[in-house]
Amino acid sequence: MTKQNVAEPESLGEAMNRTELFFEKNGRKLTYVFLGLLVLAALVYGYRALIVAPRAEKAAEMIAEAQSRFEAENPDFELALQGDANGAGFLDVIEQYGSTPSGNLARHYAGICYLRTGDLENAAACLAKYSPVKGLPGALVNAQNYGLQGDVAVERQDYAKAVDFYRKAVKAADNNLTAPMYLRKAGLAAQAQGDAAAAAGFYQQILDTYPASMEAREAEKLLGSAK
Repeated sequence: MTKQNVAEPESLGEAMNRTELFFEKNGRKLTYVFLGLLVLAALVYGYRALIVAPRAEKAAEMIAEAQSRFEAENPDFELALQGDANGAGFLDVIEQYGSTPSGNLARHYAGICYLRTGDLENAAACLAKYSPVKGLPGALVNAQNYGLQGDVAVERQDYAKAVDFYRKAVKAADNNLTAPMYLRKAGLAAQAQGDAAAAAGFYQQILDTYPASMEAREAEKLLGSAK
């Protein structure tokens, strides 16, 4: 019977020696890699501290100027959108700081301004470029954005797309204030599309899930008209 050669298991000491030998042969390379990672980390930190943060701060200042006009007692949506020598508009924020959180929010506001001035094409384009954000305040803006895209679709008489956007708005912020409002809009869009069954389902959802909402009383009447 032939005796097989079986390798002896490597001892802990031998393994440690092999590791030390590896570092002796490759120490300079590893040092360069380590220093490179440190430099990269420093560059990332410096980029955030010296470039990202100041840009975000400047963008926040600019969007505040546009928002003051947007939220005025008698809002000037065209001025809020375009800006002038006395203050930036939402389009300025998008052009200069589009990659910042304020730039993202400016797309949402610009879409509203276009919608209020009757420019449905640019309204749809700006609203669609807004990226949903996390957190409770963000959820409300996300819902409003989807809802406004639904409103644009209704203006274009694309009721199927409007229903889809209103569904997304409900999902984005499931609360007693905004969700029933968008369910109501979804029901109306479904009725306009001729889908009475879908409309009744939306109205019934208001009654079942949000009975204390302002839309619940009207939902009872709408439910009767959908049947």
